[in-house]
Parts: sequence; structure tokens; C-alpha cells
Amino acid sequence: MKTLNDVPVGGKARIAKVLAVGALKRRIVDMGLTKGTLVEVRRVAPLGDPLEITLRNYNLSIRKADAKNIVVEEDAGHE
Repeated sequence: MKTLNDVPVGGKARIAKVLAVGALKRRIVDMGLTKGTLVEVRRVAPLGDPLEITLRNYNLSIRKADAKNIVVEEDAGHE
């Protein structure tokens, strides 16, 4: 099972499932990270946290701890 945290810089993936529950799941979904969404990892902060990703035509920073709760599938295609 590959998570958003495992996608390399420049890599694209499609969200398969959000594993988080409760308030964390609601926060992740409210940020637009829903099943089927294409995301691209743009860069990682110098100390490794957070990740900067692009989805739905905007950039978003997300903590690695939160990214581990998002299961992804590799996606070489486009949205």
C-alpha cells in the first residue's frame, strides 16, 4: 500500500482512499484530497516536512504525518 508520503518529488498519483478518521479525515477532505483526485508532489521542505503538492489547480502544503493517511495509486496520465 503506497501513501502520498511515498511519492517522489515530481511524481504524480491518484488518491485511492483516505485512511484517517474523525476530525483528521474531515480536514483532509476539506482541503480537496478526495478519492480520484490527481496530485503532484512539487517539493519537500529542506528538513523533510511538509510536502508541497499541487491538486485541482492550486498548491497545498501537507504534513508527512497527514500524508501517510492518504493511499495513492501511481498515475502517469492526466486529469
